[in-house]
Amino acid sequence: MRQRPSLLLLTILGYGYAFLYLPIAVLVIYSFNASPRIAVWGGFSPRWYAALFDDQQIIEAAMLSLKIAAFSASMATLLGLTAALALGRAGRFRGRAFFTFMLGAPLVVPDVIIGLALLLFFVALSRLLGWPAQRGFATISIAHVTLSVAYVAVIVRARIGRLDSSLEEAARDLGATGWRVFRRVTLPLLAPALLSGWLLAFTLSLDDLVIASFTSGPGASTLPMVIFSRVRLGLSPEVNALASLLILFVMIAVILSLVVGARRRGRTSGS
Repeated sequence: MRQRPSLLLLTILGYGYAFLYLPIAVLVIYSFNASPRIAVWGGFSPRWYAALFDDQQIIEAAMLSLKIAAFSASMATLLGLTAALALGRAGRFRGRAFFTFMLGAPLVVPDVIIGLALLLFFVALSRLLGWPAQRGFATISIAHVTLSVAYVAVIVRARIGRLDSSLEEAARDLGATGWRVFRRVTLPLLAPALLSGWLLAFTLSLDDLVIASFTSGPGASTLPMVIFSRVRLGLSPEVNALASLLILFVMIAVILSLVVGARRRGRTSGS
């Protein structure tokens, strides 16, 4: 017999969700504020959305952040898959403990330490080899891959530990080569974990401010860097409009993922 949640528990949950989501709701409402002053309601107007799309600095920063996030997430997913397969399927090998430690280090090392270490590394590399000539897309992407690959590896390795190895063994018994087994059996089974890892890496890259600040150079400001610099000078209604669009983007992505997951579960249960 199921027990109904108590009134106290529902009240605590209600206050918790209100604490989390009411500020977001206020932000979205004030993004339609006609007044240029944040704290004064001047009527309903979408003027700040039009001003946002006319702001070339915001547009360039957003495009740079999206390119970096997509590239770094893809590279982190590829490297994370390789690392997870090495730890989950290769058995014991020399240096396994050290490899595991180095792979998980970005999970516990503060971002400011990672950013400073990468800055010193790029400066030394530039003096020795002449690359990078300037810090920008490449250096930020490398930094974000370094940060994200550990998260992807953890997710994929957990999925590998739950795989049914009998499916792969059956494919080998039927004459499939190792590459064919990986491509037709293992990879589809790992697809949900790979997608989760890619989305997490994309989010980490798009949200990062500290590491990007250390590894970027003149003319290569990401969206969080631009927003932070503007907030320091005073809140602008354009920032509210930008945040509202990001919230809308995230909501659409979450809804699509839920719909796809529901359809997949429906096909699985139907078969």
